Amino acid sequence: MLALRKTSLKRLSEATGISMANLSILKTGKARAVRFSTLSAICHELQCQPGDLLEFDLSAAPPEEGT
Repeated sequence: MLALRKTSLKRLSEATGISMANLSILKTGKARAVRFSTLSAICHELQCQPGDLLEFDLSAAPPEEGT
């Protein structure tokens, strides 16, 4: 979506108030969780839907109980 909207991670960080470090973790797929407020801010700025940003990986192991 960043490329489609011709924007950078830095500009998204400035527009949303989300740190570059947190956006980088989300972008690389290393995030274990994402707050709805974070997802909402990103979607608002990029004018997209959450499904445009997220994908479900059926091959990934399910999370362990209690995590």
